Amino acid sequence: MHCPFCRYDGSRVVDSRTTDDGLSIRRRRECPQCGRRFTTTETASLSVRKRSGAVEPFSRDKVVVGVRRACQGRPVSDDDLALLAHQVEEAIRASGQALIDSHDVGRAILRPLRELDEIAYLRFASVYSGFNTLGDFEKAIAELREAHCKD
Repeated sequence: MHCPFCRYDGSRVVDSRTTDDGLSIRRRRECPQCGRRFTTTETASLSVRKRSGAVEPFSRDKVVVGVRRACQGRPVSDDDLALLAHQVEEAIRASGQALIDSHDVGRAILRPLRELDEIAYLRFASVYSGFNTLGDFEKAIAELREAHCKD
């Protein structure tokens, strides 16, 4: 870690704390060269492997964009979509893996989207799961109805 003041390439950690959201660590550091203090924030990187094999950083914005299309014309707010993206990221981080397949991201979207809006869920699932026939839709609708009977 380089000191932002004198560019010395060493520092001493004075204090470490988890941020309020629990997703990163805030470290207070002191430079042994100039004696000045500075703060760093450390987060665990999360990467997604796409079908093509390319790897890119996880993006909540991409989750929101993908789900927004399924929610078009539905009573779903931007705040609802932001919360859904947060839930998806938490579920992915809970897996403990730093590299996750895009297919697993899609799977992580399904549960919170189903709770948010069932029509948007069906739209998203039809593309994500590759529905090819009316039977695929009927099966998904039957599962939704069964879930309502249990509630």
